[in-house]
Amino acid sequence: MKRSERRNKKRKGLRNFFIVTTLILLAGIIYGVVQYYTGLSIANEGSLKDDSASFDEFEGADPQFGEINVLLLGSDSRGNEDARADTLMIAHYNQTTHQMKLVSIMRDTYVDIPDHGYHKINSAFSLGGPELVRQTIKQNFDIDIHSYAIVDFTGFSKIVDVVAPNGIEVDIPYAMSHGIGMTLQPGNQVLNGEQLLGYVRFRHDKNNDYGRVERQQEALSKLKDEAVSVHSLLNLPKLLGVVEPYVNTNVDNRTILTIGKGLLLGKTDKIETLRIPVEHSFEEKRVAAGEVLSIDFEQNKEALQQFLSTEDEVVDTELVEEQPEN
Repeated sequence: MKRSERRNKKRKGLRNFFIVTTLILLAGIIYGVVQYYTGLSIANEGSLKDDSASFDEFEGADPQFGEINVLLLGSDSRGNEDARADTLMIAHYNQTTHQMKLVSIMRDTYVDIPDHGYHKINSAFSLGGPELVRQTIKQNFDIDIHSYAIVDFTGFSKIVDVVAPNGIEVDIPYAMSHGIGMTLQPGNQVLNGEQLLGYVRFRHDKNNDYGRVERQQEALSKLKDEAVSVHSLLNLPKLLGVVEPYVNTNVDNRTILTIGKGLLLGKTDKIETLRIPVEHSFEEKRVAAGEVLSIDFEQNKEALQQFLSTEDEVVDTELVEEQPEN
């Protein structure tokens, strides 16, 4: 074969390669756009982001040493100025250890809200939005919150159905029906999004709000496992479309990508959880605000700070890495 023929054949091969590559990229872009708008069509109701203009500026500090604390607020009533946070959590992620932790603060915890006196902690959201919740956590527990995310429960079931189309398996201890608009039978059950929402919202049992907090933590842990599956990666554009109208957050894209990278690389173990107040650190009281949890602040502050600390984990990791090979 002549040199010119070989050169032409090589050029033809490169041209075909670039054509195929371009077609694949275009197909991927089209797929992503279609999936995204499919997600938006699933989430065909209002947007939480319309409410952000009424919030005070969030003044969370910049993360230190790669440790990120995100305030998670669950709300039912978009556009309702008197709405209180039905769910209040702190999601913690460490970029060094790739460890994820989840703290649930019970909504009836009786705390000192800056410039408002003592109230249930979920009142801080209606009094001053996520910024006042941040200030309240800092004042009572000396924990810095860096960002926030408000999630409307209206979209929770739709998000679940995209992340876990085959449902989430849970072990239901007894029949659940009161206040959730459905009946969930006891035993191992695979729940779709709407049913899982009822499962995490139910609190008319012997454990009251304590059981609800446990179920919320369980559901989020299982959803996290589903979110890193191959199926969820393929449906990521659709998931983004579903999430868009129902999540109001100031978490920047770089932070989202950092956490997502840790999840996708499989470096994150099972999510560790904590409930505030911790056991034997509170008593139930009736005050002007109703039934509240009067807590031992020092005990809970110490427990929370110790739980979020990763110093011991970093030391253990360094010791393992420094061990000589046999």
